[in-house]
Amino acid sequence: MKKSLVAVGVIVALGVVWTGTAWYTGKQLEGRMAEMVANANAELNKASPEAGLTLSYQDYQRGLFHSSMQLVIKPKAGVTSAILRPEQSIVFNETIDHGPFPFAQLKKFNLLPAMASVHTTLVNNPTTKPLFDIAKGQSFIDAQTRIGYSGDTSSDINLLPLDYVKGDEKVAFSGGQFKADVDGNGDKIAISGEAQSGLVNTTNEYGQKVLMTFNGIKTEGNSSRSEFIERIGSQKGSIDKLAVSIEGKEMAVVEGLGIDAKSELQEDKKHLSGQIDYTLKSLKVQSKDLGSGKLTVKIGNLDGAAVQEFSKLYNAESQKLLADPATAKDPDIYQQRIVELFAANLPLLLKGDPVITIAPLSWKNAKGESTFNLSLFLKDPSTATGEPTSQEEQINRVVKSLDSKLVIPVDMATELMTQIAQLEGYQPAEAAKLAEQQIKGMAAMGQMFRVTTMEGNNVVSSLQYSNSQVTLNGQKMPLSELFGMFGLPDTGAEPAPELEVPPVPALPAVPAVPQQ
Repeated sequence: MKKSLVAVGVIVALGVVWTGTAWYTGKQLEGRMAEMVANANAELNKASPEAGLTLSYQDYQRGLFHSSMQLVIKPKAGVTSAILRPEQSIVFNETIDHGPFPFAQLKKFNLLPAMASVHTTLVNNPTTKPLFDIAKGQSFIDAQTRIGYSGDTSSDINLLPLDYVKGDEKVAFSGGQFKADVDGNGDKIAISGEAQSGLVNTTNEYGQKVLMTFNGIKTEGNSSRSEFIERIGSQKGSIDKLAVSIEGKEMAVVEGLGIDAKSELQEDKKHLSGQIDYTLKSLKVQSKDLGSGKLTVKIGNLDGAAVQEFSKLYNAESQKLLADPATAKDPDIYQQRIVELFAANLPLLLKGDPVITIAPLSWKNAKGESTFNLSLFLKDPSTATGEPTSQEEQINRVVKSLDSKLVIPVDMATELMTQIAQLEGYQPAEAAKLAEQQIKGMAAMGQMFRVTTMEGNNVVSSLQYSNSQVTLNGQKMPLSELFGMFGLPDTGAEPAPELEVPPVPALPAVPAVPQQ
């Protein structure tokens, strides 16, 4: 009997403790909500200021074990270029289970203490109604987030499968699973996930039936806050296959498309470096195999403090452009001002003497691979004295050295142009003949103007530059002569002698494109 009373007493005591703790953590969460939303807005503004969006919360109702509220995404006041119109909003219902052992977490047998577990779903309103229509009235987004007492969050985000048919229109989606982990201070973020497949069948403005399908979308990455720029880290993304057809005819198929980007602090902790890799395993257009490609771009020796200053100025000025109705309403003017803004602040990025390399940019088909490599060493123009009096001096203030090389196998280029000619309507034999004529003609013209040379069966062009001295395809010349070859304005030096260019041989007549 006494043991039973003791057991009952323990259960009651645990119930009181749990109830009191749940009430306390619910109150603590409510007190931190404004701070968490403010931090989210700061991240949103830094990551995508051009979106013109802001996050807020409303209708917070706190209970003993559960609370609820709504998160609202809407356009910023006065920003006319936001991706949402002033009357639009995206609203999420948030159902919060209080800690230390949220019920939703216990259902998954997760016994680690947590401040709360939050279930997120999309609200059906005029903005999101089309998405609810194709999701058969369900919330397309369903997320479960664990909030730790340190403020760290771990979210499992599910995108529901879609199967919508209306007349000739069809949308199908396998669904997707994504995971996002953020530490309590927002310093470290990790995101990963995948979606297996999707399909969109619709009609274009010409009344043609268009079918687009994809398979195997994946993403994985992590980032951390940096002293100089907002974030450094890595991010990968890939698509196994993307296909487009019109009226049942395959137009394009892209396979193995991937991007891998990373940035990091260098050993001295004062400079930044980064690298981005693009890969494409196969590109087919109307069943013609055009080949595969890759591109690797690296940049190093970016002065961290200068990058930080550039980022502040660029973000501040771009925000002003977004707030200007005249600029925001005209995409062309906005793009022009953004380019001008970047150019005006570019000298900041040249502090630290950055280095840019392309190694390589390549395109490959069954007959060979063309490659382009570049190594460009820049320097800080602010270290130069006096005012430049010519284009040559202007370049010398910015460029320390350049080394580049282009190699195009004739057979590879001929094969590529043959495929393109067939896409334009030529028969295979005519396309092959035309492609051979074009490549031979371009190679001959390149040699006439000393832009290219022939090495074996490859069209080659190389250019090196340092201290006003240029080496083009093994021939040394002053920079002014190179300018003269391309008809550029006078650089202040003696003009280069005119080249006696023999007439280009006429190419054989091109057969008419047959009617489709």
